[in-house]
Amino acid sequence: MREVIFDTETTGLDPGSGDRLVEIGCIEMVNRVTTGRTWHCYFNPERDMPMEAERIHGLSDAFLADKPLFAAKAQDFLDFIADSPLVAHNAGFDFGFINAELGRLGMPAVGMDRMIDTVALARARHPGAKNSLDALCTRYGIDRSHRTLHGALLDAELLAQVYVELTGGRQIGLELVADIDAVVTETRVTIRSDRTFRPARPHRASAQELAAHGEFLKTVTAPLWGPPLSPSGE
Repeated sequence: MREVIFDTETTGLDPGSGDRLVEIGCIEMVNRVTTGRTWHCYFNPERDMPMEAERIHGLSDAFLADKPLFAAKAQDFLDFIADSPLVAHNAGFDFGFINAELGRLGMPAVGMDRMIDTVALARARHPGAKNSLDALCTRYGIDRSHRTLHGALLDAELLAQVYVELTGGRQIGLELVADIDAVVTETRVTIRSDRTFRPARPHRASAQELAAHGEFLKTVTAPLWGPPLSPSGE
């Protein structure tokens, strides 16, 4: 299964009040393993950068002045994410900014049913604990020593490692995967609510199979599990 882990940086907290995207970083994962494919871009937000936001990500007006507008890269971004589920930390925030930018261009919004929020996953797995990205990196022993400022691609790379741990870790096959996937599903707004699930297959041998097995055992004259049997099975 292909998933895209992503993060954004912005000029502030509220796209409804004029805040804009300034950076998107995406990491491609297939079956919870990174493939090496990424998508990353800075954007000119067409407005000033508040000092409070610059202190978080270090992106200044001067740095962003010659960067492309979101409009110039929107389709390229949409082509990269395609129809894959999208994983982000506090994902509603990132979806809100992306859809606000798409809305300015008259383009369809990215469906919220594609959203997987790692904050919700972390709260389900570690109730009552601190679940910031930094805290989760510490909990899972993920090195973030090179992270002095927020950056969309760097944070997406860290989040990809956190996401693997939240969904079972590197030894995911040893976990109760069905339970993990159920938690992931709960973080998405709408997941195929019309899907029909078949009952589990029976695995008990039928009377006919048991009889056939009994007849076979009668032909075994030197079984490993007991003394030799006569051809009659006695």
